[in-house]
Amino acid sequence: MPIREHEFSRIGLLAELPGEQLRKLSERMRRHHIPAGAAVMQEGDDGERFFVVLSGMLSVSQEDRGAVSMLKPGDYFGEVALAMDIPRTASIRALTPSVVASCDRETFDEFVRPLFSE
Repeated sequence: MPIREHEFSRIGLLAELPGEQLRKLSERMRRHHIPAGAAVMQEGDDGERFFVVLSGMLSVSQEDRGAVSMLKPGDYFGEVALAMDIPRTASIRALTPSVVASCDRETFDEFVRPLFSE
């Protein structure tokens, strides 16, 4: 099922994009249904995708610090590894059944990375 532009309206970072760019980004994002307890990413893995949370609750943890924070609808993750070209800095696990949308590095570089430099 494609991602609809209005699903991004709660994501403050992406809400800054002009309508046409938001539409193009939404066409290039993929939807992922994550069961409760499933890992979305592991600390230390290569970072190839950027994610936004559409529904559910996810936990963020680091090996040396344990649980660090929670992610909820409107939050995003995965940008550090892509922006800095480093391995994943945290592990993400779904606490509840969750839906996230993701894009590849090329799409991130084109649409999302410029939002961090403003």
